[in-house]
Order: sequence, then C-alpha cells, then structure tokens
Amino acid sequence: MKKFVIAVVAIVAVVAGLLQVEVVRNGIVAMGLPDFPDWPEPQATLRVGDSGKIYYPTATPFDLDVIFAGMTEATPTTGLGYFSMPQNVAPNTQVPAMILLPGSGGIAPGREQEYAAFLNTLGIAAFVVEYYEPRGLIKGTNYIVRVSGVTEFDIISDAYSALKLLASHPQIDDQRIGVMGFSYGGMATRLAMDDRFRQQLAPQSSGFALHVDVYGPCFQNLNTGQTNGAPLLTLRGTEDKSNDLAACKLREQEMRNIGVDVETHIYQGAGHAWENFAPREMKDESPYLSGCEISYDEQGLSYLNGERIMHYPADASRVERITKRLSSSDKFSGCLDYGYIVGNDKKTKQQAYSDVQAFLTKHFF
Repeated sequence: MKKFVIAVVAIVAVVAGLLQVEVVRNGIVAMGLPDFPDWPEPQATLRVGDSGKIYYPTATPFDLDVIFAGMTEATPTTGLGYFSMPQNVAPNTQVPAMILLPGSGGIAPGREQEYAAFLNTLGIAAFVVEYYEPRGLIKGTNYIVRVSGVTEFDIISDAYSALKLLASHPQIDDQRIGVMGFSYGGMATRLAMDDRFRQQLAPQSSGFALHVDVYGPCFQNLNTGQTNGAPLLTLRGTEDKSNDLAACKLREQEMRNIGVDVETHIYQGAGHAWENFAPREMKDESPYLSGCEISYDEQGLSYLNGERIMHYPADASRVERITKRLSSSDKFSGCLDYGYIVGNDKKTKQQAYSDVQAFLTKHFF
C-alpha cells in the first residue's frame, strides 16, 4: 500500500510539473494538454504506389460511452500510420492486410516495423498505427502523461479508421483485413471484437477478418454479446505478470461461448515484449492490474466491484476525462502491483512468429 501511495503522489507531481493545471469544474481539475498537430490533409483512400507515412481521418473518443453514444462528442483527428505492401504484387491481384497496434510504450525497436516486414514476406500488406503523435504526445512526453492521454478506445477508433482506409486500396482484399496488437494494443485488439464497435465506427464494413492479441492485459469485461464471427489468436507468457492468465482464460472462454474460434498459445518461461531489441530484464517499477475486473454496462460506463469508477459532467471535455482517470487511481489500490519481466527472448519470438504465420495462413490463404 505504501508503494501505491508513493506512486499516486509521483503521478500527481509529474502531471503538475508537465501540464498546466487550470480550473476546477464540478470537482474536476482541468489540465492543459499539447494541441493536436497541424498536419497535412488526411487521405480517405489509398492508391497503388502509396507507401510509408500516411495521414488518414480518425477520431478521439477517449471513453467507451462516447463511442456507444454515436461518436458525436469525439474529437476529429488526423491519424498517422506506416503502410507497406508486399513486393511484386501483380496487377489485378488483391492481397490480405494486417493493422498493427503498438504497446503503451509506442512503436518499439524489434517489434511493429519488424512484424510489418515479416508480413510483407508472407504476401500480406501491413499498416502500423502511431496513436500518440496524432494527439500531440511525442516520444519525449512523460510516459504517464502519454498512456493517460490515449485510451484503448482511442486505439480502437484508429484501428477501425485504418480498416476503412485499407479497404479502399485497389490491391487489398477488403474481406481479408486483420488486426494485431501488442500489450496495450493487444488489449484494444481483443476488445475491438465486440460488434458494437463495428456498428458505430465502420458500419458499412464487415469488420476485421481476424484478431491477434499478443500479451494484452485481460482485466476488462465489455460483456460482449456479439462479434462478427472472426477468429482470435492469443499469445502469452507464463512469466508475464502483466497478463493475469486466469483472467485471460476467462476472457477467451467468453469469446468461445458466443461462437468465436479462439486459438491460444502460452509460452513457458516467457515474459512481456519478447520481440523488443531491449534486453530481457525484470522491470520492478512497471505497474499492472491483477485480481480485479473492470466491467462495462450497455452505455459504456465502467464499474469496479459494482461501483461506478468515474463520474463526469454531461459535457466533460477530453482533458477533464483524462484528469478524472488519473485521479481515480486510488480505486485500484487492491489490485495494483509492480514488476514483470520485459525484453528480448529469441526463442519465444521465433515460436510466436511461427504461430502467427500458421494462423494467418489458415485464415487468409
């Protein structure tokens, strides 16, 4: 408990030092955040020959209730992604594609771009989503501020926007576009299976053709009743405490109960982020949730042990929502812990690549 209190104090100090604290409205302190960048006009469609950095239209809902209410309060956003096609795609040929969602640390050396290159060798197009920079949060921004300023629901919004973008490419099969996420992005990938997201964010689409969750935490329960039926692959390690394996097993069974084909692989001795170039080590100060469940009602409002987690004014802004999320940290004192293994594990990486390839081959080709 002492460590938790120290952590909360540290968060408050970081926020006070990096962000301009402004006014109090209905008990919520509003913080100043960096402006969204002034970027080139986003493109809603892709053309043959497009590659590299792509700006595309998306939106920033921040919370689930904003999505379920129709996205009317979401902030229009110019998204950023990195697009690559396989070499030598023949004219009049269509290939599958994968959208890659990074972890909370952002695009990591050894992971997203390397997976994109691997997918290209398999004949699959790749689109790596950068979800921090479009919201004014750059690599130099403090980690706590970055991860508090972009939620899993913002990431899901970006993923469905990227789905619509890729579907417009003449050489991409719009019925074979999947999504793969790592850690924070893996959590978003699995949550995005709930068909209510497709209905709100891409209603003209049939949704993702498959989902790959790579060590995404499992403490959230959307009470999902329906998906589009696409399969799910999950990859986790026995030594990754950020993944409560009992909770993950429960989430996966919930998907099976509504007819989803779920394939799971748990790697003995593996930690977190085994693809990263950074050496494997125990990160003693890295926080994670274990032993509790955040549940959502039909409106998209969140509860912990039956108690509403956050209350907002009806017209709460994004900065107010961010501040409230930070100030609600004390509610998780009973299930917040620290320390898990992170970093390069060549053996697990090789096995994971093999399992991903087999899953994609099974469902794409």
